[in-house]
Amino acid sequence: MTALTQDLTGKVALITGATRGIGLETARGLSKLGANVIIGGRDQQKADDVVKLLAQEGLKAEGLKLDVNEHADHKEAYAYLERKYGKLDILINNAGILLDAESASHQIINRTSTISEGELRETFDVNFFAPIALTQTLLPLIRKSDSGRIVNLSSVLGSLHLQADPASPFYSMKTFAYNASKAALNAFTIHLAAELKDTPIKVNSVHPGWVQTEMGGARANVDIVEGSRTSIIMATLPADGPTGGFFHLENPLPW
Repeated sequence: MTALTQDLTGKVALITGATRGIGLETARGLSKLGANVIIGGRDQQKADDVVKLLAQEGLKAEGLKLDVNEHADHKEAYAYLERKYGKLDILINNAGILLDAESASHQIINRTSTISEGELRETFDVNFFAPIALTQTLLPLIRKSDSGRIVNLSSVLGSLHLQADPASPFYSMKTFAYNASKAALNAFTIHLAAELKDTPIKVNSVHPGWVQTEMGGARANVDIVEGSRTSIIMATLPADGPTGGFFHLENPLPW
C-alpha cells in the first residue's frame, strides 16, 4: 500500500489547517514528492509565512486563506483551484480542534454530563460540519482528477469500539465532544466512500498517532514527521489501494 516515494509532479493538493503541526509537515512531505501544495490557513499572512519557510527549504507551495468555518472561503478556494489548475487531486481535511482537555496540562476529565451545548457545537462545526461542507464544495474538482484522494484527519479516540472496551488503552480518554465529532467524521468517510466506490476517488479516515503538537502536548510519543506519515500514505494511494477505511500508517483501526 505504501506510496511515500510516489512522484506527485502535476498533482494538486490542498491541506486545511496547514500553517502548523501535522498539516504543515504533511505539506512539506507532499511538496518533497513534487505536488503543487496549497497551504490552507485561517490567516493569509500565516499561510504566506509557511510558503516562505518551505521556500527556504527548496520546496514550493502556495498560501490560501481558508477558514474552514467560512463557506465564502470554500467558494473562493473552489474558484482559485478551478482558475489555476482546473482540478484537485488531493484534499486533506486536517484542521481540527480539541476543547475538552484542560489546555495548560492537557488533562482529560470526563465532563459528558456537564459539557455545554456551545462547546459541542463549536467542536462539531470545525471537526465535522466544516470538512463535509468543504468536501462537497470541492468534489466537482476532485472528480476531474484521474486519482482523487480525500483524507479525513480523525483520531483513534473516535473509535466507538475502543471507547466502549474497558480493556482498551483509550477507554479512560473520554473527551466527549472531540471523540463524538471524530466518530461522526468516520461515518462521513464510510458513506462518501460508498457513494464514490465506482469512481477513481478514494476516501479514508486516518489516526496520525499521539503527536507532539500544540494539541497533542509535550507528553505525546510521536514526532511531527512520523505524525504526518499516515496522511501522506493515504494521499498517495495507488489505484488498488483501500477506500472507506480507518488507518494508522497501513494498519486498519476498528470503527
